[in-house]
Amino acid sequence: MQSEKVIISKNSNNLSGADNQQERLVQIGWITGFVDGEGCFSISFVHQSARENRKGYKIGFQVMHEFAVTQGAKSIACLNELRDFFNVGQVIINKRQDNHKEDLYRYVVRRREDLLNTIVPFFEQYSMRTSKQNDFEKFTQCLKLIEMNEHLTNNGLIKIVEIAQTMNRCKPRTELIRILRDYTPNVKTA
Repeated sequence: MQSEKVIISKNSNNLSGADNQQERLVQIGWITGFVDGEGCFSISFVHQSARENRKGYKIGFQVMHEFAVTQGAKSIACLNELRDFFNVGQVIINKRQDNHKEDLYRYVVRRREDLLNTIVPFFEQYSMRTSKQNDFEKFTQCLKLIEMNEHLTNNGLIKIVEIAQTMNRCKPRTELIRILRDYTPNVKTA
């Protein structure tokens, strides 16, 4: 019989008892389900060309990576629980500019080290059940390419863009890919 591996938070006290381990497994199940329904793993791109008094990025684009879970103000306790469980990231307000009466709050993790050392290992061990798992796997691919500094090369950035455009709402990034290829005539168009 294979034993279940349980990740123990730095904030946890005595988790050696069966009751505590059972409670921990319930918490892990809640977290994976909650993130499966409300979370987002995203890769985005910001044009950062050189300007006067500021050096631009080598290729002209910054790659942003983020794990986020969003809830209305009434449910902020859930986001704080996520932050306390993972012991990374922060809960921030996302002021609404529409007709809703309550602000939105987001639990976000953007720091690459926190993503690679905490968030990714957790979700590699405890899979989600919807298409969010596929987004997570692509997010992880992109993070690993970034960790190898592939985002600093034209070919690497194009690989990341091609993966990112298949995530979440499958937003085509054909214009960004075209721009990158125009800057790099030696890059093969598939």
